[in-house]
Order: sequence, then C-alpha cells, then structure tokens
Amino acid sequence: MNNNYINVDYHKCVGCGTCEMVCSLSHENICSPELSRIRVFREEKEGAHLPITCAGCEEAPCIKSCPVSAIFRSEISGAILITVEKCIGCRSCVRACPFGHANYNPYSKKAFKCDLCEGEPKCVEYCWTGALTYGTVDEALTEKRKKIAEKTIDTNTYTK
Repeated sequence: MNNNYINVDYHKCVGCGTCEMVCSLSHENICSPELSRIRVFREEKEGAHLPITCAGCEEAPCIKSCPVSAIFRSEISGAILITVEKCIGCRSCVRACPFGHANYNPYSKKAFKCDLCEGEPKCVEYCWTGALTYGTVDEALTEKRKKIAEKTIDTNTYTK
C-alpha cells in the first residue's frame, strides 16, 4: 500500500486558492472553493493561510462514523475514499473529522473528501509556491529536519 499524503508548509502558502480551484475543476468541472477537496483557511487580519486536506488518520473517525460503510481506505493508494453511491448524506463523517476536512456537497447531497487524485494530486501539481508536496511522512520529516539544520547552521557562528 502506498503511504503518501499531502504535506502542507503553511509558511509558503499565500492563500491564492489555486489548489481549491484546480481541485474543484478536476473533480466537479467547475471552479468553486465550495466543491474543492482541499480548503484554505484564511486569517486575513493576520495574513495567515492554511490549506486543509485529509490527514489520512490511521484510526480514521470518518470511516468508523459512517453508518452504511461508504467510507474505506484504498488498499492501493492508502487514501480514505467515499463510495458516493452508498453515501446517504447523513454527514456523520463531516461531524467526526477532527480536522474539519470531510465535506458535504449541497447539490448532490453526498459527502466528499480528498481522494489524492489517484496518486497524482492536482493541488500539489499546480501549487506554484511549493506549499503543498506529496510524499511519505518520512520524506516530509527529513525535509523538515534539513531545513531546521540549515537554519541553525546559518545563524550560528562557529569558532575553533
């Protein structure tokens, strides 16, 4: 099973909404943040922006909360998916998601969430700031550690 996920570097996000638009366009054939599987939380006063997408929880509350077993983890991609035909629109998954990621489509009356675009997330592909990357947790941690090390080395003066 593939254990990749979308990693967010909120320091790089400028709140442009490109990820939201390309997501809704690729899934719904319309540019609509309301129908995007990734949502950017914007705190305009502070100038902070945080893209929110599925965390791929190991013990996913959305899966456990679904009364009709419409939500499952893909054995191939590891993504948590919704079988739309089974969904009864009860929004149990929306209430259960601790990150506010599971969404409800007011037009189809069904739940929806990130499906990782079958392993090639469009939001990552089109994120021009590099705020979104796709890879394993280990890759994300290695990159984070590298940045911390570089920052530490750059700001310290070494004497012999």
